[in-house]
Amino acid sequence: MKKIQISIVFRPFFVILAVLFSNFGNAQQKYVIDNSNHFWDKVQFGGGLGLGIGSGYTDISVMPSAIYNVNEIVAVGVGLQFGYLSSKNYYSSYVYGGSIVGLVNPIPEIQLSAELEQVRVNTDYKAVNNFPSYSDNYWNTALYLGAGYRTGSVTIGARYDVLYDPNKSLYGSGFMPFVRVYF
Repeated sequence: MKKIQISIVFRPFFVILAVLFSNFGNAQQKYVIDNSNHFWDKVQFGGGLGLGIGSGYTDISVMPSAIYNVNEIVAVGVGLQFGYLSSKNYYSSYVYGGSIVGLVNPIPEIQLSAELEQVRVNTDYKAVNNFPSYSDNYWNTALYLGAGYRTGSVTIGARYDVLYDPNKSLYGSGFMPFVRVYF
């Protein structure tokens, strides 16, 4: 008779403990699920550095960028571009601006890209022979479509500026090879 009374007394206590521990377990599980969808876990940083030095010629560029991996196939991102180009006794030019990029990986080894780039070009030409010095400042817009081979975090490929105009574009050609790295 005493055993039955003790179990009746402790039964509500065990029920309360079971409810408390089950809620604690659910709270821990929800935290882990929320943590796996963390924004920064899907962000990669990368970009490019360029340095070209020759006899009377200097080309320096820094192009940091970041992408957000929407899923395993699609990524979107932004980039900045800073550059300095100089040809001794002829001109010096500063280029700065930004871009937005979309990347699609239909299979892990192939990466397709679209990049809209807007840069400001400030060029100072030096007086040469009978030509006076002058400055040329303008905005340059480019829309690059590209494809590349991807292995790990590196993609090697080529892109083409579909807005290329030889009389207005910043670069001498609409076709450009690239190496893209994201960590």
